[in-house]
Amino acid sequence: MQLEKEVHKAGQFLNLELLATQIVEGFISGLHKSPFHGFSSEFAEHKVYNQGESTRHIDWKLFAKTDKLYTKRYEEETNLRCHLIIDNSASMHFPNKKNQSLNDLNKIGFSVLASACLMQILKKQRDAVGLSIYSDRYEYYAPEKGSERHRRMLLHVLEETIGQPKDKKQTATYTYLHQIAEKIKRRSLIFFFSDMFQDEVEEEKLFEALRHLKFNKHELVLLHVLDKEKELDFKFGDEPQQFTDVETGEKIDLYADNVKDSYQKEVEIYFNHLKLKCAQYGIKYVPADINASFNKILSTYLVERQKFV
Repeated sequence: MQLEKEVHKAGQFLNLELLATQIVEGFISGLHKSPFHGFSSEFAEHKVYNQGESTRHIDWKLFAKTDKLYTKRYEEETNLRCHLIIDNSASMHFPNKKNQSLNDLNKIGFSVLASACLMQILKKQRDAVGLSIYSDRYEYYAPEKGSERHRRMLLHVLEETIGQPKDKKQTATYTYLHQIAEKIKRRSLIFFFSDMFQDEVEEEKLFEALRHLKFNKHELVLLHVLDKEKELDFKFGDEPQQFTDVETGEKIDLYADNVKDSYQKEVEIYFNHLKLKCAQYGIKYVPADINASFNKILSTYLVERQKFV
């Protein structure tokens, strides 16, 4: 498979743009099997017709094929603004990997490649994209723009992000989310990639910051990035293991099977709590398993975009 050849060297993908392009093209070609049936062949040139709009630009040939109404989009039209936020804290570099490939990513690798895929699909829709990255500091910010030069600059930043290991420091996520919220002036669709590692004291502050992101009528999608096999199913075998807190460096020795049941119960409680809090504040919650495909994320974009524009 061609995608398998695109592995990285020294922490980075050889060609992030090529990988993202191939993933998105594969996704679009499969849209005919989804609720977006008939949309893939005209993906970049049409948008869904909304009742009350002028019928002047309806594509009747496409209607004959799909039995759905789409209007032709013109290049000069102003479309959606999307801002991508990436949590680049130490915990997002789990599992620790010297080499990454499409089917063997850690959380930051998955988030970077998913962001590149969203940028590719945004390009096809002629939508503007911005980017924020934070760790124990606010690392990078770029406002929403639609130019090719801007997109390539963001790809370069993403490529650099994946290859930079992080010191074991705790991150005050809410601090940087408030700063980002102040910077995003115009209504945008926001995708936030994070593993949501917060203690109970910080959780309320975090959701205050998420509410701040929604304040100016932004739509917010929380992509809860996790390694399902290790962080949810807790598959570490029956041998003694040493576990290291990736944020603090604290170590503990134990048999994984001895704590698996109680661990899974606590994790399930926490995940359900996150879902309820997101529902309470009108935040779209999407679990993002790093061992799964990117289709869920791209489908989420399509669904949210239709509601947004």
